[in-house]
Amino acid sequence: MSNAQDETYGTAGGCAESAARCGPRLGGRVAARHAARHRKAAERHDTLRRIVPQALVVALLAGGTTAFVADDKVVQLTVDGRPRTLHTFADSVGELLAGEGLDVGDHDIVAPAPSTALSGGDEVVVRFGRLMHLTLDGQRRSLWTTAGTVDEALRQLRVRAEGAYLSASRSEPIGRRGLRLDVRTKRTVTIMADGLEWTFPTNAATVREAVEKAGIRLSGEDTTSAAPGSFPYDGQRITVLRVTGGREVREEPIPFEVEKTSDPTLFRGTEVVERAGRQGTRRVTYALRTVNGVRQQPRPVRSEVLRAPETRLVRVGTRALPTSVEGAEGLNWDALARCESGGRPRVVDPSGRYGGLYQFDRRTWRSVGGTGRPQDATPAEQTYRAKKLYVSRGTNPWPHCGRRLYR
Repeated sequence: MSNAQDETYGTAGGCAESAARCGPRLGGRVAARHAARHRKAAERHDTLRRIVPQALVVALLAGGTTAFVADDKVVQLTVDGRPRTLHTFADSVGELLAGEGLDVGDHDIVAPAPSTALSGGDEVVVRFGRLMHLTLDGQRRSLWTTAGTVDEALRQLRVRAEGAYLSASRSEPIGRRGLRLDVRTKRTVTIMADGLEWTFPTNAATVREAVEKAGIRLSGEDTTSAAPGSFPYDGQRITVLRVTGGREVREEPIPFEVEKTSDPTLFRGTEVVERAGRQGTRRVTYALRTVNGVRQQPRPVRSEVLRAPETRLVRVGTRALPTSVEGAEGLNWDALARCESGGRPRVVDPSGRYGGLYQFDRRTWRSVGGTGRPQDATPAEQTYRAKKLYVSRGTNPWPHCGRRLYR
């Protein structure tokens, strides 16, 4: 019995030391359950260790998404009449436009203003300015407009387009590069021609065009009271001028010039003509014009010189005239002059040979120091020369009137 106990205890003691040697007994099952519980606890710990950081990340992401969604705005942007819906994070109208690459300037319209805060559901309108080069009834100017079409621009400018001439269709769009537009509004003019008068509306660009639209023909040199190329204004009265014309050629004299030089050998007041001078001749062509039956002043249109004029050359005396001639003073020289020439210093006898107060011929005149013609000398010089002649020849040069010297 003791051997059996020893064997039993020895077996028990042996199992405690090595469960592998003992096999599946009661004490081994308990130990296995404890080991399983420890393994599950360790697994739960690892799972929690992995899940907690992931949960924190998810929570942070969820909060960020909420903020992200909260900043997103849905707005409507209309540019030059074309609307579109946008999602934007912009805080102001200016940020929205910058984000869309829209650069606005002083001539553009933005509503609301760029500094306005932006909220979801807002509508932003942008109208870009266009440079328009406008010629209105002949007057040119450049201006900016936000109109999208010609018709809209005319309404903005308050231009009466009814019956007007337009260089572009009223429905034509105005691009960002602008537009050149010629507008001629309807005006009323009155035209008088050939004794008749018409008053009618027109949008003509020139007076000539208005006349032609009235069915009045201009031919030849016909013209109008207003310049044919001028702009016809409202209420203007225009007269048609029927013009006939021709040419006339005339030969006309060209006056000569007079050139005077001083001559100390001549007595003062004496002028001697060295060269008589001669008129020239020119051929002049005149335009003749008759307007509505009334002849106008001829107008020179061409001139050519046929013969050039020759200048008259005159010597003017500067020498002082002597006051007396010894042996000839105290005589009645006035009586002699009245008898010879009627007291006229410039007279010439019918033969053309004798001249002056004392009717000198040229030979006798030169013999007493005279130059030129005696009738061209002053009365004082003529008397002086007559006195010198008397001293040398007495009254012989004046056979009929010489005796008058003694009365």
